[in-house]
Amino acid sequence: MLIVSVIIYLIVTIAIGLYAARYVRNSTDYLVAGRSLPLYMNTATVFATWFGAETVLSVSATFARDGMGGIVADPFGSSFCLLFVALFFARAFYRMDLLTIGDFYKKRYGKPAEVVTSVAITASYLGWTSAQLTALGLAFSVLSGGALSLSGGIVLGAAIVLFYTIWGGMWSVAWTDLFQTVVIIIGLWVVAWLVGDMAGGAGKVISAAVADGKLEFWPKGGAREWLAFVAAWMTLAIGSIPQQDVFQRVTSARNEATAVKGTLLGGAAYFVFAFVPIFIAYAALLIDPALKELFKADDAREIQRILPELILNRTPMWAQIMFFGALLSAILSTASGALLAPTALFTENVLRPFVPRMGDRQFLLTLRIVLVTFTLAALLFALNSKSTMYEMVQNAYKVTLVGALVPLASGIYWKRANAAGAMTSILMGLSSWLLMELYGAGSIWPAQLVGLAFAVIGMVAGSLASPPPGHHPQPHQPH
Repeated sequence: MLIVSVIIYLIVTIAIGLYAARYVRNSTDYLVAGRSLPLYMNTATVFATWFGAETVLSVSATFARDGMGGIVADPFGSSFCLLFVALFFARAFYRMDLLTIGDFYKKRYGKPAEVVTSVAITASYLGWTSAQLTALGLAFSVLSGGALSLSGGIVLGAAIVLFYTIWGGMWSVAWTDLFQTVVIIIGLWVVAWLVGDMAGGAGKVISAAVADGKLEFWPKGGAREWLAFVAAWMTLAIGSIPQQDVFQRVTSARNEATAVKGTLLGGAAYFVFAFVPIFIAYAALLIDPALKELFKADDAREIQRILPELILNRTPMWAQIMFFGALLSAILSTASGALLAPTALFTENVLRPFVPRMGDRQFLLTLRIVLVTFTLAALLFALNSKSTMYEMVQNAYKVTLVGALVPLASGIYWKRANAAGAMTSILMGLSSWLLMELYGAGSIWPAQLVGLAFAVIGMVAGSLASPPPGHHPQPHQPH
């Protein structure tokens, strides 16, 4: 019955995605849904894209193991990201009428900055997308009772997401996100009520978490612990701002006010609802203390089995259907957005400059070819990674924090910022971060904070050492 229900759900999702493809008439429709999404759809797509596999399986399990302080990056950092975008970036993004965030760097700094930042942002998506594919693989493996391996499940999941995203682009993502948001909210609320009741009630679960020290948020220790704490928060809070998926959701709104409100509402909904799977995961440990053995596994990914194992072994069939419907909705909604975003960025800002006369039909075809290629790359990454989804997502945003954030913020809020400053910032940020990742293991300073500091220095020094934007020195006139 469970397998049949899951198959029906997947068929419905694919059907919705294919139905939405009828709205695609050009590349603008494919990439930003014709800039026509109403508030409810814009809010849903912000929420559903953010509420992914790591939220349901990995963030919840990390809390069960490490407590509130272990999840400072997500949901605390990721929710603040959407707040910052809504208040400080959404209006600027929408008014510029661009297809991709890479177009911002091109318009503000020129082609070299456009290409370098676009490549860096595209590369950052490998980790995030792979996290979603890994989650799909885990879900399908658990559902099949182990008959389908994790690797086989990852391949199957990639094929499903690719199938409905390739035809409808952002329209398919928006329509499926709306459907999946409803399933996520209803499914997880119902499961939380059931599991909480099995654990002795919500009050008992919360009291046990307090007694176990799980609600302690601030780090204990000295400067090293505090710097790691701040770095983890900043990685998602500001490192995820220069991401194409965030940009696409802002610019797909029907007007500027909707772009701001949709991002705020989606972020608020995400922050509140992220605590539902966290509650379920800790309740699971009270119901079945043996699940704590997963924390000792050699493969870090095993902790992510806490919720699926509890649901399959301790709950009735209807609860299993609700949970796995919600889980698959969370994963698919995020995975589709995570595939489309780097595809748009790479095609528009890395490939298109080499074929400037590319027509719209040819551009649409190229988008779909790149989508397939990126899916295969993410698939290979997922099959060969041993990191948890939470770790994959954090690592992904380190790249954009050090390589793309400073030129973006400076380009909007500092008139003196110029192309020389942007390129210096990008190169100094990325190179210092990579050096710290490779050789700074014993340092008190987290690598991404070092990269961010050098990115700021590079922007200021490079911009002040070169002529301001629009300044063209006059040639010397002979007397």
